[in-house]
Amino acid sequence: MLQYLIILLDDRSTSFCHYEIPNDRNKRLIDLDDLKQGIKYAMMENLMIQFVYPDLELPEQYTGVINSIDHIDIKPFVDKRDIDSDVIVFNGLPLNLLEESYPTSIFRMSPQEFFDFPPYLVKKICRSIKRVNIVISNMDPILAWDLDRYKSKLNDLSDIIEQEYVNGNISQWNILTDRISLSEMNNCNAGDTSITLAPNGKLYICPAFYYENIEDSVGDVYNGLNIPNQYLYKLQFAPICRHCDAYQCKRCVWLNRKRTLEVNTPSHEQCVASHLERNASRSFLHNLRRHGEFMSDKEINEIDYLDPFNNKDKW
Repeated sequence: MLQYLIILLDDRSTSFCHYEIPNDRNKRLIDLDDLKQGIKYAMMENLMIQFVYPDLELPEQYTGVINSIDHIDIKPFVDKRDIDSDVIVFNGLPLNLLEESYPTSIFRMSPQEFFDFPPYLVKKICRSIKRVNIVISNMDPILAWDLDRYKSKLNDLSDIIEQEYVNGNISQWNILTDRISLSEMNNCNAGDTSITLAPNGKLYICPAFYYENIEDSVGDVYNGLNIPNQYLYKLQFAPICRHCDAYQCKRCVWLNRKRTLEVNTPSHEQCVASHLERNASRSFLHNLRRHGEFMSDKEINEIDYLDPFNNKDKW
């Protein structure tokens, strides 16, 4: 059941996930009439709107329309004023992070930037940001040959964040702490609980589908939504994911389709990466309990596999 409408306000609206924005896309604001119709569509379908911004000032008439309805702002970090957003996106490592509090933050970085994540910055983030989402922009190197390095970096992050927790600096990190508090899948769910309105006035499964192929539309806000085989975007029709307990996994349908040609089937490497996160969460929880009672009602069981498909005989 749809819950969210993501509205890209411009062709250069910041990416907040794995996808890249093609270099040939120029800045082009969504037509004001399409924006108004998108808001009307969201109201009729009872959807919460998430506006995704480019790194430019919008015309006053646009901000007036945007502020006419409750919504969530997702903005790229440009300067200090952006901390008033609901969600800010840092593209790359913010080496000059200011000494102040920030809202929910997405750190979108390359694999090498992730591996080079300096300890001092991890500590600084823990002390100034309560909610951190790590997004790796190009997963191919990790999925192809760097899974061991990914595991090692998760362990390094865990050690630093553990010490910050002990010092009273509680910060949620999607790839490390989310699995501890979850008891069921909490994924992206594009095509199931969210849909995207692009600057051309058409609807797409998510921004990645729009940027990869502009012809991949699934309707528009004037005539409605038409997703072929929409049931495939639902968890119960994902043959591997529905048996999995890596609840924090993003379960990106765009990456699924890109790697396996099926939106409901992840690649082996994606599953391994998510289970490395799951196991790092288990160790993190165990290590925190050395310092005192912590979430005593939560347990993450030990497993002997990294791909749930290898455990299919027990399904």
